[in-house]
Amino acid sequence: MEQLAQQLANGIVIGGIYALAALGLTLIYGIMDIVNIAHGELFMLGALITYYLTENLGLSFFVAVVLSIGMVALLGALIERLALRPIRTAPIVVTTLATLGVSLILQNVCLIMTSGVPRFIPSPFPETPLSFGGISLAPARLFAAAVALVCILGVHLFLHRTKMGNAMRAAFQDKDASWLAGINVGATYMFSYAFGAALAALGGALMGVVAYVDPMMGAKGLMKCFVVVTIGGMGNFMGAIFSGLLLGVIEALAAGYVSSLYKDVIGFVMVVLVLLFLPQGLFGRRERRA
Repeated sequence: MEQLAQQLANGIVIGGIYALAALGLTLIYGIMDIVNIAHGELFMLGALITYYLTENLGLSFFVAVVLSIGMVALLGALIERLALRPIRTAPIVVTTLATLGVSLILQNVCLIMTSGVPRFIPSPFPETPLSFGGISLAPARLFAAAVALVCILGVHLFLHRTKMGNAMRAAFQDKDASWLAGINVGATYMFSYAFGAALAALGGALMGVVAYVDPMMGAKGLMKCFVVVTIGGMGNFMGAIFSGLLLGVIEALAAGYVSSLYKDVIGFVMVVLVLLFLPQGLFGRRERRA
């Protein structure tokens, strides 16, 4: 039982990070109808910028995380304004290819800067694990899990308790009606993309402190996010949270009881099963009007 509890705890830690990063992807798709291939690189940049600010500039880890989130959010706003807004009314395949181009540019710039060598973010936390109830977790993992879960709750409150959050939900439900109601849909799109980029950056920074920073980690992060949003239902907020935690727990159990070599395969198996029996995802998605 102790081993099971340990694996469940490990899964919740990683699953919380998956859910947080996937929320950004599902918000961008749900509001803007954009399959954001660049999301993985925004995830990677959150970790990489945090590394450079702490290692090269000597900033506090916590300050570096906040700055990296702000910088990636600003980059997200620029991507929306310069690369996506001019083709907003184009077919979804066009916008998808545009985000693919942005992804390749960011990935190769980071590869040139780092030479493809994995880096480790200097951790402000002690290495001695904390034990309670037979479960041992490193303080860095506890911090990552707590931040991820608090931020998920914060995103929920933001979407339901703020003016911008209401505007985002209105744009999600009906863009034309939002225009008629006086909502600046263009500004809402820019904020939504920047907000999604910020969530990806935070997820990347948290993953970087519990694992390592790699310029190619964006591809893996994107894969996990797509698995999460596909299982939960594209554009479904609660589906992203539940599926992120579910994926993390199942991967941890697979690594603990089968082999760590197969844990990444689990996500693809889950996607195939969901698409076969529930094409709209576990939580489905209400069809929107054109």
